[in-house]
Amino acid sequence: MHVTIDQDRCCGAGQCVLTAPTVFDQGDDDGLVRLRTDRPEPAVQSDVRLAAALCPGGAITVHDSNT
Repeated sequence: MHVTIDQDRCCGAGQCVLTAPTVFDQGDDDGLVRLRTDRPEPAVQSDVRLAAALCPGGAITVHDSNT
């Protein structure tokens, strides 16, 4: 799994941080999403998918791959 974010689409709701805090963070200055890692461990991948689904701005994209 590879995760990308589009900060232009982020509205700062913070659902991603609440759902997968080891993967997502928010900037102190603007509240926008930041990635802690773009390749999450298997144990949190379902949480990352949920965070992407919950994101009101659609700022999170999950790329499933074997590489």
